[in-house]
Amino acid sequence: MTSHSNTPGKTVWINGTFDVLHVGHIKLFRYARMLAGTNGKVICGIDTDERVSSKKGPSRPINTLQDRMLVLMSIKQINNVLPFSSDERLSSYIAAYAPDYMVIGDDYRDKPIIGSEFIKEIVYIERDEHSSTRIIDEINR
Repeated sequence: MTSHSNTPGKTVWINGTFDVLHVGHIKLFRYARMLAGTNGKVICGIDTDERVSSKKGPSRPINTLQDRMLVLMSIKQINNVLPFSSDERLSSYIAAYAPDYMVIGDDYRDKPIIGSEFIKEIVYIERDEHSSTRIIDEINR
């Protein structure tokens, strides 16, 4: 019987705000882990508070970077969490990891993807109805 414990895994990159986690995020993390394999790595880039505020408005994020990172680091599918405040920093992380895959929402299809030149394959996943912004808007109503 052969052992799969020495099978090399893949490196999978995901990134986002991950402000209010929902089932759509969990599906993303599980899919990334499946692509990485048991011995692979799932690396998660996360926007800094300043970057989130500049992109989503002054009332965001709801949770601080420290809190969002702690939550992500507690998720078993994720191996490492890296904060980034600029496109250049994000690109440099992706270059350093040279991931086999990036998993990203299909709303990014046909749009420029930061660091794509360092990624072997971009995997688009269909976004479901879950959205942190939608959840926050519903709470604020």
